[in-house]
Amino acid sequence: MVKGIIRHVDDLGRVVIPKEIRRALRIKEGDALNILVEGNGIRMRRAEKSCISCGTESKEHLREHDGMYMCGECLKNFMPGEKDDERR
Repeated sequence: MVKGIIRHVDDLGRVVIPKEIRRALRIKEGDALNILVEGNGIRMRRAEKSCISCGTESKEHLREHDGMYMCGECLKNFMPGEKDDERR
């Protein structure tokens, strides 16, 4: 796989994924990608049902709201004091 390609961010904040990488990973136009901050870097992967805060994909622990998902642990941090069963 291709490594070490430098791309610049445009004035709208976009970065183009090189064609060689898109081909190797079978990323097509219109595919949804999950973008996560990891330490001081960014990680991208195919979008799946995952927590928008921590990225966990543990489906039994995810709660959906307006098409977004958050795990129980992150919900506790965003909504302190609310009991788990009150959010269901």
